[in-house]
Amino acid sequence: QVQLVESGGGSVEAGGSLRLSCAASGNTWNTNSMGWFRQAPGKEREGVASIYTRGGVANYADSVKGRFTISEDNANSTVYLQMNSLKPDDTGVYYCAAAKYYGVGFPPMEEYKYWGQGTQVTVSS
Repeated sequence: QVQLVESGGGSVEAGGSLRLSCAASGNTWNTNSMGWFRQAPGKEREGVASIYTRGGVANYADSVKGRFTISEDNANSTVYLQMNSLKPDDTGVYYCAAAKYYGVGFPPMEEYKYWGQGTQVTVSS
């Protein structure tokens, strides 16, 4: 099992920045990809960014490219999501997830077996 704990959410005005953290523990050796997802009220959960933890290859949703950056600190088993130039459409609950995936690109959501509890991000206009 892998345990994931997110932190860093909050409320900001449009144009502001936040940094989310996801601390992983447990059998992290059994995963090789970490992802950030978000879910807005009344909408389906969507992928935001992913990173392959061995190699650091990152993938982003088109809606966040150039504004969000995913990074990892392997020594501390932590993944970050730096969010800049935030927009009201970025509002939602952000979830961290872990997968073991050997494809390319953004792993499909169904490949993520471990999920955190989520952290709320609210961007006001």
